[in-house]
Amino acid sequence: MTDFSFSEEQRDGLQELVNIAMGLASDKLARYLNTLVHLQVPAIKLVKTDYLPTHFANRYPQQSMTMISLGFFGDHGLRGETIMLYQLANVDTIAKLLGYNNDDSSEAEMLTDISSILTTTFLNGLAEQLENNFSYAAPRILSSRDQHFAEKLASTAKQWQLALQVDIRYQLIDYSFNCDMILLIPGEAVLRLRVILDKILANF
Repeated sequence: MTDFSFSEEQRDGLQELVNIAMGLASDKLARYLNTLVHLQVPAIKLVKTDYLPTHFANRYPQQSMTMISLGFFGDHGLRGETIMLYQLANVDTIAKLLGYNNDDSSEAEMLTDISSILTTTFLNGLAEQLENNFSYAAPRILSSRDQHFAEKLASTAKQWQLALQVDIRYQLIDYSFNCDMILLIPGEAVLRLRVILDKILANF
């Protein structure tokens, strides 16, 4: 059986790369919304993907969510997907701040725009540190107010059995609004990522 686990040194190195990339993304979001963005320490772990829907359904019980996905593809088989989860209780405040109309189509457009800013900035920062090049699929809305996001997450997770999961939360200081980014890298791409991390660590 293939071993996908990370050494402590590899995990610490990846944590640092993720910290830098999410810092770039939060700065971009802060400038876009003209507010401060609070970041929590990202959680990094290997998971069986059939565990993800239950995990996030338990984290957000009975909450109205929108889930937006963006796939990415890099050199040498490095690929994955980012999933943005938005709690919708205070979306209207952000929509008004940015000049969007107060309707479902404008809400979807706004969240797609924010997702593009966060994901591409984060992934570009990560790719640069990994000395890789990422290309991106168009963002897809996987669930909205009238759909249970955990069910949609289950369907998108079925494509992989094992993945590296990175949880990142962006919280706006001046508004009651936050979003979670889930970075998923499938098992075979995890092996490639470990090789890249070893090369980076060897230069220190």
